Amino acid sequence: MKKEINVESNSTNKKMRVIMFGHKRIPSRSGGIETVLTELCPKLVLNGFEITVLNRAGEKIKHGDYQPVRHNFKGVKVKNVPSIRLKGLSAVISSFIAAFIAAFGPYDLVHIHAEGPSVMIWLPHLMRKKCIVTVHGLDWKRDKWHHGFGAHYIHFGEKMLAKYADAIIVLNKDTQKYFKKTYSRNTFYIPNGVKKSDQIEPSIITKKFGLFGDDYFLTVSRLTPEKGILPLIESFRGVDTNKKLVIVGDGSDTDEYVKKIIKLSQSDSRIIFTGFVGGRLLSELYSNAFVYIIPSFVEGMPMSLLEALSFGNAVAASNIPEIAEVVGRDHALLFSPKDQNQMKNVINRFLHDTRLRCAMKQSSKNYVADKYSWNIVAHETSKVYLQVLFKGE
Repeated sequence: MKKEINVESNSTNKKMRVIMFGHKRIPSRSGGIETVLTELCPKLVLNGFEITVLNRAGEKIKHGDYQPVRHNFKGVKVKNVPSIRLKGLSAVISSFIAAFIAAFGPYDLVHIHAEGPSVMIWLPHLMRKKCIVTVHGLDWKRDKWHHGFGAHYIHFGEKMLAKYADAIIVLNKDTQKYFKKTYSRNTFYIPNGVKKSDQIEPSIITKKFGLFGDDYFLTVSRLTPEKGILPLIESFRGVDTNKKLVIVGDGSDTDEYVKKIIKLSQSDSRIIFTGFVGGRLLSELYSNAFVYIIPSFVEGMPMSLLEALSFGNAVAASNIPEIAEVVGRDHALLFSPKDQNQMKNVINRFLHDTRLRCAMKQSSKNYVADKYSWNIVAHETSKVYLQVLFKGE
């Protein structure tokens, strides 16, 4: 009979030392992985692990993001890894250096985040380190990794982690099925969590953007093709409403795409680009949106969707499995991201069906608070750590 792992009663007096890489930096909310680790790592420390994160040195700090810390973030040890600020090479170089540090440092467990950095898993594996990989999404599906060296690199990283990882964590069941079918690998399904959020009255958004509450649709994402911002803009331009469309976020090596969608929007004064925002400004935007829209073609498990639900938003969302799994049957109206008429019809339905929108707003906050908790994520992750560390004992 398999022994149950009890996180709270680890029989050893020694703290297990875990090192992580694959992200840009924490604390930060500049991307999904960064947001996840900013919330998760301190809770793993509270669960009794010694956590070290390897940040990429020289990352540009966006206005409204967390400020860098030197050595410690809520009990998490923070170290910087040098990198070269060249497009396409920054992540590769920093991942190699991070893997070297992990392989030869005094660590019991190496936790790698994302498929690209997993190319380097061979190095800690060679040094007999226990390795775990969290697949935050199938990155080769993303537009910028469809072709060339990047595409081959991401696919190679996936093959390497499937071969060498002692455990794989996935965020959605579609990815879990993919690894089982493609590599015959069992995985641990641990979805992301979200903090409870209090709604706040409009103040900064009124002064900065002329928004007063319930007078705008909101979307929050990186401005990349797979996030579906272009078809969202095209659909919204065909909707007869005085409400605005607020697009929060900036590009990720997608300057030409950003220029294209901004140019497309110039003739419609209802469309507002805020750039990257955080803190109270972002909380105000979530709190006072009429409806939150997520039109993505590709996702892992979108943190922005969980955050929007935690603020009590009604949601219009693309019907891809990674999103449909989160919202269930009753917490969003779904549309095909490839069908602009469907998207437009969903927007119009929210405009004309007040009862539906209010019902969704009332149910969404409790739904995510009950189902997606960071404490549960930390507990389940800790169980995976202990299972890998004490396997065979």
